[in-house]
Amino acid sequence: MTIPFEPILFGYNINIHLVLEYVAFFVAFRYYVFLRGKSRDTINSNNRLSIILGAALGALIGSRLLGFLENPLIEISLQNLVQLLNTKTIMGGLFGGLLGVELAKKIIGEKQSSGDLFVLPIVLGIFIGRIACFLSGIKEFTYGRETTSIFGMNLGDDLLRHPTSLYELVFLILLFFMLNYIKKKVLLKNGDLFKIFMLIYFAFRFFIEFLKPNVFYIFGLSSIQLLCVICWLYYRRTIVEFVLGWRLMLGRKA
Repeated sequence: MTIPFEPILFGYNINIHLVLEYVAFFVAFRYYVFLRGKSRDTINSNNRLSIILGAALGALIGSRLLGFLENPLIEISLQNLVQLLNTKTIMGGLFGGLLGVELAKKIIGEKQSSGDLFVLPIVLGIFIGRIACFLSGIKEFTYGRETTSIFGMNLGDDLLRHPTSLYELVFLILLFFMLNYIKKKVLLKNGDLFKIFMLIYFAFRFFIEFLKPNVFYIFGLSSIQLLCVICWLYYRRTIVEFVLGWRLMLGRKA
């Protein structure tokens, strides 16, 4: 198999990235429905639907907005504008979805934290999406810089590059099992699991961005890295609470 992977079915080229995107949405949603059926959801069905709609709208706007911010100096033309409209990033989708959920909850007056049920389905969806990114090679702007390390792979341009999508796949497997363990074994406040996921995943993305050939920087950081910093600032109180809680727990064990 060569990268980019472009299978042909009945004489037609199959956009494997698009196909796996739809698979990711479908599988993640079905997994969410399965988990909700096994748990005691404290949010009623109508409010939960409003929250999902808020998340979807926020994710749609956020993913496109960050996609544009990654290419702010692009030449204005009809072709480039169409390309920008189709450009989306999971990071913008996650943070935009977070803001969409919070706005929806304020509108409907819902006070309960709503993110924990989404955590594992989100990780699963991102995992499938990253398989699509890897198979797309250099046609999807998730590939890494050139490298002489043993990890270098030809992703379609005959250069050895960091397979950053593969790195993320390994990370997501570890993250899934870690979060599932925390969910089952650690007593957390409602909403804490989602916060842990966001902080860890955004930290990973901050550092792996250094392996990607970004061309636009502000203060030496890419737009995705700046979003990671914004996310950490958004959760600054949570970070302080976690640090103090861990220090207290370690002090008791000592």
